[in-house]
Amino acid sequence: IYRAYLLCPCGILIFTPSSTVTGSSTVEVSEYIVAFTGYFSAKARSLYISSALRNAGDQALEWHIVPRENPASDFPSDFELVHIRQASPSSLLTLEDHPYIKRVTPQRKVFRSLKYIPSPEPAAPCNATRGTQKWQSWQSSRPFRRTSLSLGSGFWHATGRHSSRRLLRAIPRQVAQILQADVLWQMGHTGSGVKVAVFDTGLSEKHPHFKNVKERTNWTNEKTLDDGLGHGTFVAGVIASMRECQGFAPDSELHIFRVFTNNQVSYTSWFLDAFNYAILKKIDVLNLSIGGPDFMDHPFVDKVWELTANKVIMVSAIGNDGPLYGTLNNPADQMDVIGVGGIDFEDNIARFSSRGMTTWELPGGYGRVKPDIVTYGSGVRGSGMKEGCRSLSGTSVASPVVAGAVTLLASTVLNRELVNPASMKQALIASARRLPGVNMFEQGHGKLDLIRAYQILNSYRPQASLSPSYIDLTECPYMWPYCSQPIYYGGMPTIVNVTILNGMGVTGRIVDKPIWQPYLPQNGDHIDVAVSYSPVLWPWAGYLAVSISVAKKAASWEGIAQGHVMVTVASPAENDSEVGGELTSTVKLPIKVKIVPTPPRSKRVLWDQYHNLRYPPGYFPRDNLRMKNDPLDWNGDHIHTNFRDMYQHLRSMGYFVEVLGAPITCFDASQYGTLLMVDSEEEYFPEEITKLRRDIDNGLSLIIFSDWYNTSVMRKVKFYDENTRQWWMPDTGGANVPALNDLISVWGMAFSDGLYEGDFTLADHDMYYASGCSIARFPEDGIVIAKNLKDQGLEVLKQETAVVEGVPILGLYQTPSDGGGRIALYGDSNCIDDSHRQKDCFWLLDALLQYTSYSMTPPSLSHSHSRVAPPTGTERPLPQRLEGNHLYRYSKVLEAHLGDPKPRPLPACPHLSWAKPQPVNETAPSNLWKHQKLLSVDLDKVALPNVRAYRPQVRPLSPGESGAWDIPGGIMPGHYNQEVGQTIPVFAFLGAMVVLSFFVVQLTKAKSKPKRRKPRIKRPTYLQQQQTTGKNPTV
Repeated sequence: IYRAYLLCPCGILIFTPSSTVTGSSTVEVSEYIVAFTGYFSAKARSLYISSALRNAGDQALEWHIVPRENPASDFPSDFELVHIRQASPSSLLTLEDHPYIKRVTPQRKVFRSLKYIPSPEPAAPCNATRGTQKWQSWQSSRPFRRTSLSLGSGFWHATGRHSSRRLLRAIPRQVAQILQADVLWQMGHTGSGVKVAVFDTGLSEKHPHFKNVKERTNWTNEKTLDDGLGHGTFVAGVIASMRECQGFAPDSELHIFRVFTNNQVSYTSWFLDAFNYAILKKIDVLNLSIGGPDFMDHPFVDKVWELTANKVIMVSAIGNDGPLYGTLNNPADQMDVIGVGGIDFEDNIARFSSRGMTTWELPGGYGRVKPDIVTYGSGVRGSGMKEGCRSLSGTSVASPVVAGAVTLLASTVLNRELVNPASMKQALIASARRLPGVNMFEQGHGKLDLIRAYQILNSYRPQASLSPSYIDLTECPYMWPYCSQPIYYGGMPTIVNVTILNGMGVTGRIVDKPIWQPYLPQNGDHIDVAVSYSPVLWPWAGYLAVSISVAKKAASWEGIAQGHVMVTVASPAENDSEVGGELTSTVKLPIKVKIVPTPPRSKRVLWDQYHNLRYPPGYFPRDNLRMKNDPLDWNGDHIHTNFRDMYQHLRSMGYFVEVLGAPITCFDASQYGTLLMVDSEEEYFPEEITKLRRDIDNGLSLIIFSDWYNTSVMRKVKFYDENTRQWWMPDTGGANVPALNDLISVWGMAFSDGLYEGDFTLADHDMYYASGCSIARFPEDGIVIAKNLKDQGLEVLKQETAVVEGVPILGLYQTPSDGGGRIALYGDSNCIDDSHRQKDCFWLLDALLQYTSYSMTPPSLSHSHSRVAPPTGTERPLPQRLEGNHLYRYSKVLEAHLGDPKPRPLPACPHLSWAKPQPVNETAPSNLWKHQKLLSVDLDKVALPNVRAYRPQVRPLSPGESGAWDIPGGIMPGHYNQEVGQTIPVFAFLGAMVVLSFFVVQLTKAKSKPKRRKPRIKRPTYLQQQQTTGKNPTV
């Protein structure tokens, strides 16, 4: 079951207490989206569904097809909305067995709440804790749904890179002119002939800012086409307003799709119908200023792929969940979509702008670079709901800035066949201006440069390109995190996930295999490279995963190694007279790495990624139950996403951190000092448990940061989901404590199902325990630290407050075997997690690593006044798995079985096929980064008009005059007057010519007269300048 999406910065999810749930509180009525394998008429779709449900053999099954009254209902469709009463799993499976039915998914309700902040002060982010709230109502900004990515005008946050005081220049908020759209307007390009769709809240019929609204359609259940919220009007204005707050492409064809009601509600089926209609109308550019974390929402994702396959250039906001990493929103995180991040007018990455990497590929792989590009998203002016202008911030503002720029750029290309989702993205990222001091997961390829994109696009020929276009593990900070740690022999391979963009066609393939060519003069033979790639590049894109490892002969060597990978992409030639003709394009991926000798075992830490689970697809709750506005664990739990600060700290302390994306059976424990397990939700294979015990006996050490697990609390926080009309129960707690207990039981250790929180001091450090568990059992010769904490479980279940004295939270143990490793347990991971960390405990992690790696027991812990006798675990039973949980649906370890789920067979360890090197005896380039230069692109050949750079004039406003520029009748080439003196009015020009002619005649007469001996009169200075320069004076 896939999560739905909520379009609101701070919407509300009601988590109903389990005491209100009776045995009959199941889903009585459900709506399901039945997706077909092709487009069929309404009659055919009805027949297929009837036939499938008759085969179910359930005579009492009540169902009917929900009528959809919208502009797409008269055309064939690839889905149907079916109302089924008391649908059983067998009925749904029978539906999916029909040969023409591809998938059956629940209909989802989509909420959207736009929060505009009139105050000029910075607004509290949606994930801020808002005082004391009852446990029954949790706020949700990101969970489940695609949220509106607009913020109030108060969001003017930067990354904090420039913290010194400085003089801020006055900045006009006319974003189209700042990006020099006026240069293209003066060349006669205004978006004419390009169809741009705005999927939003609608638009008023007679709004004075728009002159070419081709069609307004309503896809909601409300009988209106007007915008009752103002968000859709603002977005449309940034793209195509012709007056006041001017848009980029005022002459473009606007197609307004109203997919949200005034109550901020939508449904997936509305989107699917509207997307189909956009394909039917041959839309060129589509702006979608929404997003959500659910990249596994198959109907939505599939339809986005279909849109771009039909040459619709989709531009989408990357998300407002920054500055946390791993917070990208869908669909902006898809390869075929242009994902847009936000910056302010000082070219700082906006604090709210979501950061990469993508988390689709975890745990075995590595995420892709997103956003693709950044542009202005803070305090941008756009059209008001009825008239005038307003300012908004958010990546939903940055998205229409790029959508407007794309629309304008498309109108400049004479051969429109060259314009497609890949070629447009290639032009944007190749022309982007890189921001200094910012890494690629913050800025993508850099800041939008409209003029350079125009130059590239107008000398473009179809080709393939790569994103990123090179791999340089020595270039910081742009190539962070790759540049943050050198590679060495015996380490886990470094994986770089490169996106292949194919501008030659919607589908393509890689010819033969990529070729690895090391540069011998630059020690390229010191590294091994393995490449995996998409078998088919569709639509317009695919992946190229490059794994880099150090050769054995470089185990003690230090230096720089270089080489490149050659990739040839082929696509069917659409207009080739030859049957089976292909277009081909060969691209080079330069690689540069820094190699160091293999570090000692004590300095090497292995992070267990394989046993971390996150949303989507299952309901995995947050580790901190106080964070009621963000109840889902969805950031990937990776050292380069929400554990980024911890990783940076460990690197600064001299540790080398590697990631294990495979079972515990797949690494050589003799190479590592410590295995670090944090917030693990997955189960363990029996073979893993056996191997870990053997590894620790042989000297490997283990650190576990656990989290809460309490079945009563898990039942308490279940909720009725309006999207799927089902009750949702957590599949684990913050961590899977029963599974962890299975792992460590052989040493007489276990965590409890207690749930605690509170502030305390440990070793002179202030600490905060956020929804952690306690240690229930520990060896008697171990070190255990206890603190007085609040019983948060009691507060959740009964709304009562109690303080529990002597809660064991930290344990250290030296295993008894000769040369055996050490084990450290701590009951809470929030202090090293960036998501909702209040007080960090990196000092504690340092102390634990000193203990596990060097057998140095910290005196501050061994002699602490908080040290207590280890618990024996006889006071209360150990936590058990929640009865009836559905973890097996999402687990890599469990599979469904009659009765309790059972472990799957242990999978084989990943095996990389190293590419056979084809050495090159030539010198590698010293600097890999240049502006990406696409094939046959010469910027000097694309002429631009000789216009001055845009410099706004400052003048007082007349009484009643608008603060924004007003251009009646729209922007037309030759009549544009953005700034005083930039374009001379026709009559002023003619007057100047008359005056100039008069003076020329007088001078000619004076020269023809005989010379007289009298004092020479000095000619006026301004006449001398006219004769010298031959230019007209500006007005």
